[in-house]
This record gives sequence, C-alpha cells and structure tokens, in this order.
Amino acid sequence: MRRIGLLMTYPADDPVGQARLLALAQELAQSGWTDGRNVRIDVRWGAADPERIRSYAAELIALAPDVIVATGSAAVGSLLQTTRAVPIVFVQVAEPVGAGFVETLPRPGGNVTGFMLYEYGIGTKWLELLKEIAPGVKRVAFEL
Repeated sequence: MRRIGLLMTYPADDPVGQARLLALAQELAQSGWTDGRNVRIDVRWGAADPERIRSYAAELIALAPDVIVATGSAAVGSLLQTTRAVPIVFVQVAEPVGAGFVETLPRPGGNVTGFMLYEYGIGTKWLELLKEIAPGVKRVAFEL
C-alpha cells in the first residue's frame, strides 16, 4: 500500500484545514486512490506550533511515506531539516526560492516542489485593478 504523509499547519478542528484534507482525498479518489484501500494518508496537525510541527515532521518521516504534502513554510522547513530523500510537495508557501526550499521555480531541484501562495508577477495587475476600483487611493501597502 502506498503511503502519503500530510503535515498541516492548521489545528485539527480548523474548517479550512478539514476542507483541504477532504479536497485532497476526493481528488485522490478520482484518480483511483482510496484511503484505507490502496493508499494510506497519515495526517498530522501542527496547529501553527513550531515545536509540534518539528515533532510531526520527524514522526511522518519515520513512517517512510512515498510522498509528503506540506502546508506552509514552517512545515516545509521542518521536513527539510529531517529529510532530503522523501519527496515533498508544498502548498501555501509564499517564497519557496527565497526560503531556500527550491533552486528555481521552473526547476526546483532536490526533493521539493509545489505551489506558491502568490505569483508576484500579478502584483502590477492588482494595482491596476485597485486604481480602477478606487481611483482616489494615493498610497498602497502590501504585507505577506
């Protein structure tokens, strides 16, 4: 049986985290992978606690999964401190190159790949839309 580790930075009772877990399971099922039948999904909920995330990263690696899905930079960083062999797919990471998780976006290298939180090239489009919606705005700040 194949094994997927899932390291979430959400608390276990978080509705967004639960919805994402459900979406992952549904997409896997559409591809023929059913939890408990031909794949096992081991989920750990880090609850935005760095120590818990580090502990769960080590725990998941010890289970020898075929791949780990990680939400957020804290999860990816902890996993990379634990392994450079198990494939890691990240989601919700703002700057994977700047954080040192991947070499470049087109060619990540190593054992990590994934989906950025934002595509920074779209920032100018956001400003254009803002100018259309609120032409009187003189100053704009953006924080990740």
